[in-house]
Amino acid sequence: MELAPTSPAPPALAGNDWPAWTAPVALVAAFVLSAVGAAAVDIPAAILGANITTSKLPPGLVLADTVVQDLAFVAAAVLCARFGARAVHAWQFGLRPTRLSWRRAALAVPGVYVAFLLFALVWSAAVGSSTEQNLLEDLGTNETTLLLIMSALLTTVIAPICEELLFRGYIFAALSKWKGWLVGAVLTGVLFGAVHATSSPAVDLVPLAVLGFLLCVLYRQTGSLYPCIAAHALNNSIAFGVMEHWDWQLAVLILAALSTIASLAVLLARVGVISVVSTEEIIPSGS
Repeated sequence: MELAPTSPAPPALAGNDWPAWTAPVALVAAFVLSAVGAAAVDIPAAILGANITTSKLPPGLVLADTVVQDLAFVAAAVLCARFGARAVHAWQFGLRPTRLSWRRAALAVPGVYVAFLLFALVWSAAVGSSTEQNLLEDLGTNETTLLLIMSALLTTVIAPICEELLFRGYIFAALSKWKGWLVGAVLTGVLFGAVHATSSPAVDLVPLAVLGFLLCVLYRQTGSLYPCIAAHALNNSIAFGVMEHWDWQLAVLILAALSTIASLAVLLARVGVISVVSTEEIIPSGS
């Protein structure tokens, strides 16, 4: 399951040779692994006396199960990438420097969020406002400070990293080999919206699909997953803060989330997991 160290990368549209048919396989595998992982957490918890019913889990278990799901997303992407005994490298999932200047890439991140927000506002005006999500209540953010902090870490750091690795890093990259990047982006966006059906109101699934599409466009333009992770973290941080009715704490959350993600990237680069190869070496301009 470990990503191999940096090695020379062949020129390719998305830096890999993953067949398009493995994209839905990766998504199915992610949910199978999630279910197995959740059972491995919930069954021992029930044996030890946790109050588990068919309709509700204790907040701590909801948090643990969601973390397991996110890790399963990464595991599924890596396993599918290794299909046929392929070598797996971090740069193949987009963990590589952006082909744009960091200044342009940094400007693109809020640009994606603003485009998503504008669509969401128009959509809300057209179909009506959504009901407030109960995900944070399920995570127990209103019960203890520890659950609040852990929920914030999950929502603004872990989820953006893991979801981007699966959806943009693997599924979009694989689907782009079928009918081109645009079809791949549309399909990935639809899948991205659909997987949030259990945690978001139905009316929000279309805006989330649009966000998934925009993140694919951002990935194609920058050649790097880092801006996508940052934009995803920005969106989740703002949503988390709004649902918690935060004021100045929202700015602190955004800064903390982005700083944590950047620190993780630096750490993984220092230990050799993340590639420092130039994007132009992997994806020639104009691809």
